[in-house]
Amino acid sequence: MEECEISLANKVDLVRGKNVEGNSEKEKFWNLVYKKSQVILGETRDWVSNTSNISALLYHEMNSFEDKSWVNWVGLYRVNKNVQNQLILGPFQGKIACVKIAKGKGVCGTCWSRGTTVLVPNVHEFPGHIECDSVSESEIVLPIIVNNQVVAVLDIDSPVLNGLNNEDQKGLENIVSLLERGCDW
Repeated sequence: MEECEISLANKVDLVRGKNVEGNSEKEKFWNLVYKKSQVILGETRDWVSNTSNISALLYHEMNSFEDKSWVNWVGLYRVNKNVQNQLILGPFQGKIACVKIAKGKGVCGTCWSRGTTVLVPNVHEFPGHIECDSVSESEIVLPIIVNNQVVAVLDIDSPVLNGLNNEDQKGLENIVSLLERGCDW
């Protein structure tokens, strides 16, 4: 009889918040999500598998924090290796999304061209914002950088004005750091 291996979902569920440290509930939340992300990235180095699971983890964990609907879209845009200056849609959770984004356009393209995180408290005030979902009110986009090159961006939309803040940015940047080191891009 073959021994049954525990599923990845069960491994992630076994990570509990009992010994998670932090100065605020939000910091504890992000530290717990970080630990769960480490479990996910321990399974494979495949970027599609890892970013699919990290997108799902972030979407569901963020929407269960304090029982609020905090985000409406979580996913990646990858630098298109076949078309110059274009991001192409990658794994995501949420409504149907824009498939292609030009470098320097919208929040994602701006993040890519700058190579730094872009936190937007009100998307309606961001010049050139690309509206994929009319419900989105705030957004954060983080670059995934490997060998000094942006290879993808992590995009998170919230239906709440000022729904994402500096504490979220710090937590998400730690998870992006795991993706940078834990995937074969």
